[in-house]
Formats: sequence, C-alpha cells, structure tokens
Amino acid sequence: MTKQDVEAEEFDLANFLPYLLNQAAEASSLEFQRVYKGRYGMLRTEWRLLFHLGMYGRQTATEIGTRARMHKTKISRAVQRLEERRFLTRTRDESDRRAEHLELTQAGMVAYRDLREVARAYDARLTRQFSAEQSELLRSMLRQLAGMA
Repeated sequence: MTKQDVEAEEFDLANFLPYLLNQAAEASSLEFQRVYKGRYGMLRTEWRLLFHLGMYGRQTATEIGTRARMHKTKISRAVQRLEERRFLTRTRDESDRRAEHLELTQAGMVAYRDLREVARAYDARLTRQFSAEQSELLRSMLRQLAGMA
C-alpha cells in the first residue's frame, strides 16, 4: 500500500461535513431551481434578492448583502437583471448619492408571491421525509452552522 493510499483511507470525503452540506444543498435545491429558472428565467442570486425585497421591503443593496450574505458584485448583476425585467426599481438616496433604494414593482411582487408559494410547498415536501423533531433539529443545526442561531 502506498503512502497516498493510506492518506486516502484516513480521509473520508463522503463524510466530510462541508462536502455533505454542499451535496445536500445541490440535491435539495434542484426542483425549486427549475421553477424560478423556468418561470422567470432567474438565477439563484436573483430569486434570493427578490425574496429579500419581498419579505423585508425597500432596502439598499448593502443591506441585502449583509442580510443575505451575498457579494456586492453578484447583487449588482442581479439588480440589473431584475430591473431590466421590470421586477424592481432603483431610487437614488438624496442624502447619500452613492446609495440606491431597491423596491419590487407590481410585477416583482407577483413573481415573489408566486415563488413564495412554490417554496412553501417544496419545503413541506422536503421535510416530509423527516419527523417534526428531526426537521426542527436539522433546521436548528443548520442555523447554528450558518451563524444564525
């Protein structure tokens, strides 16, 4: 047995928590991705931005970035695409000309409400494979890992 074989045996990628989390995230998000991409042509950052505006109302890109933990360049691209599709408006802040307030348009609110209902139903389907206690424990542990606990 080579040294490389021994090292490979000492590390089990299939049980490496970041790897498992990534695999679970990819597997669990595919169906929802098909909906937001299929119905609205959105990318992941765009639906996340849409949801933050739908849930919390008018905000700046900086506020969304902090809350959603998204990089400002990704937010900037998402804002541009959502504005092009008339899902949001930008209003320059009068006291700080560098800041823009983002707000969903009527079309943006319709898309948000539609996707919110799909997300609720999808979340319920995903959690049916667990008991209520397991589901709450999983959510609690994930919030803790994400620093949201």
